[in-house]
Amino acid sequence: MKYVIGAFIIIVIICVIFNAITALIVFLSNLISTYWYVIVATFFIVIAAICLPILIRYILKKRYFASEDFLARKLEIAKLVADHNDVTEYVQSISDNGSFEIGDSSTGKQAHLASSENTSEHNYRRDRHTSDFNATNVHNCSLQVVRNVAKSPIKYLMKYFDLNATKDTLSNVEAFGESISRLESAITNLKEREASISKLFAPPAFILKYFHDEFMRHVGVELSPIDVPYPVYVFEYVSAGGNSGQKTTVKLDTPTIDALIETISENIRFRKSAAGQRALMTAKVREFIKKRDKYTCKHCTVSLMEEPHLLLEVDHILPVSKGGLSTEDNLQTLCWRCNRTKSNKVVTETEADAPRIDTKRTLDDFTGEDDLSPVEEIATASPAPTTIPCPNCSAPLFFTTLHLGSNVCPHCEQEFIVE
Repeated sequence: MKYVIGAFIIIVIICVIFNAITALIVFLSNLISTYWYVIVATFFIVIAAICLPILIRYILKKRYFASEDFLARKLEIAKLVADHNDVTEYVQSISDNGSFEIGDSSTGKQAHLASSENTSEHNYRRDRHTSDFNATNVHNCSLQVVRNVAKSPIKYLMKYFDLNATKDTLSNVEAFGESISRLESAITNLKEREASISKLFAPPAFILKYFHDEFMRHVGVELSPIDVPYPVYVFEYVSAGGNSGQKTTVKLDTPTIDALIETISENIRFRKSAAGQRALMTAKVREFIKKRDKYTCKHCTVSLMEEPHLLLEVDHILPVSKGGLSTEDNLQTLCWRCNRTKSNKVVTETEADAPRIDTKRTLDDFTGEDDLSPVEEIATASPAPTTIPCPNCSAPLFFTTLHLGSNVCPHCEQEFIVE
């Protein structure tokens, strides 16, 4: 009996819904037939409101990019655009050749040798949380470890991602940090250059809002799609039944890298040895070297005073691959062009002994919070070493970096002869 009553109720509900839909269709048909002209007019007004602004912006955009003022400004800053594109290529080379991976978890090293599936035949789903054993950046652990990582991330990162406190590990982490730092600085420099180019052009606001990438293409700027690939390490807990899970993530950005370097150094306790006397390559050290050298390239003497968007890097005078240490007297500031040209060669004794702009301060005195800005540091610097202009581009060149015969300018990369 109860099934008959249930079927009757369902039939009644279906009939009511059908009648309601039929009535609605009849009402809309009458409404359209009576007020069709209002509906058609409303439709065209909506279409016009959407399409007309797009059409107007398109016409104004075409007129702007073809205007004499735009073309004249494009010619005026051609050199600035060319420099930007050179840095874009440099960013790509850093991304291709840099070291951006370090440490991995051992919990899933052999996970690819097996496969698993949920074969439960009951309706209660128990696999809402599953462990990812194939990812080398994920460590599957207990809930207590996940919670402890939130309190001591560096300690557990070293323990579970094969970052043992050894000299080799410290060197690898420093090289990793150097790659991250160079890429960060280069990408930041690109964004500053792009902002400067936009400011020099001062295009209408709608151009930058709706056609930014097209504007840059018309100017000749090559936009870089590269971002800094910060590794992210995950400590993950998944219950046996898969009903609950929790995880803590550690992003290896510059502050985390610096903390990791300092922790490894403290743990291996080798500061009393000759190798242990070297400064650790952290963001603080790199900034100290730049400030010590008055934000000026030691090879070509170009500075932030002369080129506001100059990309400066900290370089080992005697490369690490040749046994050089990260000591203050083995570190120097170079512009990106000179650093790229120098590559990994061993400099001559004359270059290594070239006088520094200021070496009175030591790393222990540096706090990173000095009163002087980079430009003020340069303005108060002592006279730069003797230079000569490049015969091709007039850029200043150190006497100590030249030799008799054929030379190559690190700026224009053109060959010239010194007699």
